[in-house]
This record gives sequence, C-alpha cells and structure tokens, in this order.
Amino acid sequence: MKEPLVFLLMGRSGCGKGTQAELLIKFFKKEKLGKILYVYTGDEFRKFFRKKKNFTAEMAHKIELSGNLEPSFLSVWLWSRKLVEKMTPEANLIMDGAPRNLTEAKIMNDAFDFYARNNIKPIYLEVSRSWAMEKLLNRKREDDTIESINKRFDFFDRSVMPVIDYYEGKSKYKLIRIYGEQSVEAVHREILGKVFK
Repeated sequence: MKEPLVFLLMGRSGCGKGTQAELLIKFFKKEKLGKILYVYTGDEFRKFFRKKKNFTAEMAHKIELSGNLEPSFLSVWLWSRKLVEKMTPEANLIMDGAPRNLTEAKIMNDAFDFYARNNIKPIYLEVSRSWAMEKLLNRKREDDTIESINKRFDFFDRSVMPVIDYYEGKSKYKLIRIYGEQSVEAVHREILGKVFK
C-alpha cells in the first residue's frame, strides 16, 4: 500500500482552500488514489455552533461573529475529535485551515507521529489582502464584514505567517508555495505538479 498523503492547506481567508480541497478529493477519487478524510476546522466550528446549545458554543459563536480568533483549545479539540472518530489506516488526509499557530502545528506533529503519517505536504496558497477581500465580500456570508475580514487578515499575518515560516525553514515537512491569484484550475494544476513531481 502506498503511504497516505497529508495535505495542510493554509492561506489567508478567501484564498480558495476549500475549493482546492474539493478538487483534490475529486482527483483522488478519479485516479483511485484512496479515500480522503477532509477536516475543515471552520466548518467544524459552524456545526458546533448550530448543534450544541451550551455556554461554550454560545461564547465561540460570539467570537466568530466578531471576527476574532477562536481559542486554540477549541480548534484542536474539534479537529482532533474528527481524527479520533474518522481516521483509518489507509486514509489520505486534508486539513483545511489548520494549523493556525505554532502551538497547533506542534500538536498536529504529535498527531501525525501517532498515526505514523510521514508524507506531509504543507501547502501555502499565497494571495494579497485586496484580492482575498474581494472574494470574501462576494460570497456574502454573515460573518464576512469588512471589519471582521480585516481582523482575520491581521490574525493571519500575526499567527499563521509564523507557521508558514516554520514549515519553510525549521520543520521536517517542507512548505509548498502556490500562487493563489490565478484561475482555480491553474492553482489545482500547480498543486498536483508540486506534490506529485
């Protein structure tokens, strides 16, 4: 059996991580490269807000609507729970929008070691703030106000960029940079070209 792949899709809000995850899932299915477990932390948060009517969910939802950063303990709990419940020996994995800071990156390393995953592909979809802002405003989601988007962008620059630098210089997993301001298909081709070269 070929060693499963792990994709860490990172980039500013609006860079197209979700779209590229969908295309990777379709590609793996078409080429019969094995099943994929898709973990999108943002979606896990939204499910948590909708289904769990408790104090923690209420607090987290307020943070989401304000555009501020959810705490790492909740983020790690949500994606870890999905791995615990859904991971299989042969599953390829896509982590969409995680890790969001160096603490989460190191916890994720523990998870990969635990699951004996070594074929890790950190992928950074690089786009400008102005390009991403236009994309986010066009999707018309309730939490996409100019103020909340700018807060997310500031958070990205402050917390996620150190993760990008970590994968580029200090991690045993080497960063793959992708220029995100091109067509969806071109981004997908570039990802495949760099992952399967």
